[in-house]
Amino acid sequence: MSRRVVYTRGGPPADVLTVIEEPEPAAPQTGQVLVRTTAFPVHPGDLQAVEAYPRNSGQPAPAGIEATGVVEAIGPDTPVAPGVEPGARVTVFPHPGAWSQWIMAAARVVVAVPAKVPDEIAAQMLVNPITAVMLRREAEAHASIGYDGVLLQTAAGSSVGRLLTAVCLAHSISIVDVVRSERGAAELRKRFPDVPVVATEHAGWADDVRSAADGRPVSVALDPIGGKLAESLLDLLTPGGKLICYGQMAAEPISLPASTLLHKSLTLRGKTIGRWMSDTSAERQASDVAAAKLIAMTLKDQFDVAATYGLGDLAEAVEHAARPGKVGTVLIRPW
Repeated sequence: MSRRVVYTRGGPPADVLTVIEEPEPAAPQTGQVLVRTTAFPVHPGDLQAVEAYPRNSGQPAPAGIEATGVVEAIGPDTPVAPGVEPGARVTVFPHPGAWSQWIMAAARVVVAVPAKVPDEIAAQMLVNPITAVMLRREAEAHASIGYDGVLLQTAAGSSVGRLLTAVCLAHSISIVDVVRSERGAAELRKRFPDVPVVATEHAGWADDVRSAADGRPVSVALDPIGGKLAESLLDLLTPGGKLICYGQMAAEPISLPASTLLHKSLTLRGKTIGRWMSDTSAERQASDVAAAKLIAMTLKDQFDVAATYGLGDLAEAVEHAARPGKVGTVLIRPW
């Protein structure tokens, strides 16, 4: 038998996610690769998808989109990426239903894991690094980024935030990190001594950002939270600046007068890994995957694991993944 995670209604993930048993998959057909999963990550987007699912659907939905494992078999006459062969370690993304002991994946989403990348990093090798690459590219579309402009990011202590900071340092992009607590700020300063970090628990945090910018324009802000914090970011942006939202952690909407956009000529832009999957060309996706693998090999210290759980502790795992102040990604070992 094989176990996988599903949900039939929306709501708190710890309450609605269920582990079911079903027969092990048959041999793969042409275009398919059968993978025995060894670990998968609990991403914030995974949990948001569960919460947003209709509450009275009744139709089971598969959970997760990323996992790492070992190739069990490849369908006949199936072209695969270099290094993908029976017995090889691979990461699968995007694959709806990745939270499963076995994955019957489309060959095009199966990526070989470099030998020097351990399973703990391989399990989070694509979603977070690709998100960081996507956000960097969107930020650099503003003419001042990489020159005199400053990039501002919130939730900088998150898995994506740490990767993005490291990527910006590698490419000489000036960045100011924003976190919620002074404790989180202190931890981030130890990781990145040359990056200004501001904690929003201080009443004058916006002035701290301006001081950190040191007279340079705050041209682009990256924010996965939304709500009141996003409104404050719009106020910090220089005329012609851009706010890029890539998450919706806050319950309240972003509320602002039209004059804020008009008088400062601001741009408000949304970016998600879901849109990357549907809107990005095959050539760009391949380039981003290659960049993600390079990040996994060169920035290993930024792939923290908050904790590892078994499938029997699924509720505890998703509760931990949503815990404020968590450092690193929660992983689940399905066997």
